[in-house]
Amino acid sequence: MQFTYLFLAPFTSAFVLSLILAPLSIYFARRFHLIDDPKTNKHPKVIHTVATPRGGVLGISITLLLVSLFFLPLDSHIAAILAGVLLLTVMGLIDDRFNLSPYIRLFFQFIAAALPIASGIGIAYISNPLGGIIDLSQPQFSFFLLGEVRTIWILSDIFALFWIVSLMNFTNMGAKGVPGQLSGVVGIAAVVVALLSLQFSADIAEWPVIILASITAGAYLGFLPWHIHPQRIMPGFGGSTVAGYLLAILAILTTTKVGTLLVVLGVPLIDTMYQIIRRISQKKSPVWGDRGHLHHKLIDLGLSQEKTAVFYWLVTALLGTIALNIHAVDKLYTILGVTALLGGFFIWGKTRFK
Repeated sequence: MQFTYLFLAPFTSAFVLSLILAPLSIYFARRFHLIDDPKTNKHPKVIHTVATPRGGVLGISITLLLVSLFFLPLDSHIAAILAGVLLLTVMGLIDDRFNLSPYIRLFFQFIAAALPIASGIGIAYISNPLGGIIDLSQPQFSFFLLGEVRTIWILSDIFALFWIVSLMNFTNMGAKGVPGQLSGVVGIAAVVVALLSLQFSADIAEWPVIILASITAGAYLGFLPWHIHPQRIMPGFGGSTVAGYLLAILAILTTTKVGTLLVVLGVPLIDTMYQIIRRISQKKSPVWGDRGHLHHKLIDLGLSQEKTAVFYWLVTALLGTIALNIHAVDKLYTILGVTALLGGFFIWGKTRFK
């Protein structure tokens, strides 16, 4: 009964609504010219060959907002999280139409990330994989505002801010490359977070986390049938940014399981880290995309776009299963192992892909 209320009902509601709303997003995208045409968009990372609507974030975010308002109490934390989703959605739709500068997008990402932090969501403690915990609750700064004493946990809030913004960008850069990749990876990752939180369901404070994770999973997996190859709509920058935003916040809320999410998203996150290092070493902008990502290299090896997406889904599911069954130190070893494997692949690829 508890599983149905906390996971199955919100997941199914979000899945069905997202599935239904995707055609609305397609109509909206065509009506307002949110179209990615490879004939005019000559960016090297572009792999699609026909003009495709952007703006998939619209249906995803409407789903997230409506289903969350139905299943969750609108307290200050939920209101701030949903306000961030709304801001990122508007920014994403504008970007889908006008291709905003990466630095303008980054500005709005910081604003969106600051909203839940201002409501009191933060990372006070993180597990030390070598034992014990790392205390981020000090120093604190207190001040009097609107009749109340308010406190800023300086290290905690700074860490949370950069964690959320980083995951937004890493998700966009590393988990969104071929049709179906993002929606499948994010859906699986959110399911893992929900299952992790269900282990603590005896604590009623975990219930909103389970429900929000379930809604996130349903919203992105409901979008998946419209996103798989041949895709009828793209999630756009907004869709990937909202995904990273919610996953980052869920990792904070579910007893601060940042390490778990790092394992689950290990391949796209570590891939993105390598690409940033490579671009900086080549004196290029770290935020300007190219064809250096793992998904591009898999296609160059001969994998189809469908098989490349399935590869990411399977790896995410495998790492998610591992993350649910290991402790902090083993998570560190897993991340290091994935880093070494990808590093070896890219070193080998320097000669293979020339």
